[in-house]
Amino acid sequence: MTCNDTTKEYGLKLSYKDAEEIAEERNAALMKNGRIEFNGQIINIIVEKFCGSPFISQYNYKDTICALVDIFYEYKNESEDMISDEDLINFMSQKFNNECSGSLELLDGKYLYEEADKARKASLNSLDLAEDDYYE
Repeated sequence: MTCNDTTKEYGLKLSYKDAEEIAEERNAALMKNGRIEFNGQIINIIVEKFCGSPFISQYNYKDTICALVDIFYEYKNESEDMISDEDLINFMSQKFNNECSGSLELLDGKYLYEEADKARKASLNSLDLAEDDYYE
């Protein structure tokens, strides 16, 4: 609800019921992915980053934010937390607004999958280097 001041210039506004549904989606996504969140700010950060997207209108606003929250937590796990929250949200926004042309399916099924795979491989490579150093 606090984001409404920021999003009103884009013609976007959440009702109290919409905000409750987004919070419920966040809770479900956290449980599904076995995660906890301490500060509860991810929703606000996602809303603020995506509110200027040409692919979000009042018509699809709540549903898009719900999907983005779910995707965010899924890829925090998929990337094994090797990507910071800010970097992941920036990556999601950039791809959503450009290559994906607003397609959540393309964002989720291709670009984020590829990015998480890169993060996992980088993590394994650094682990391999660390093990090599340990045995020298």
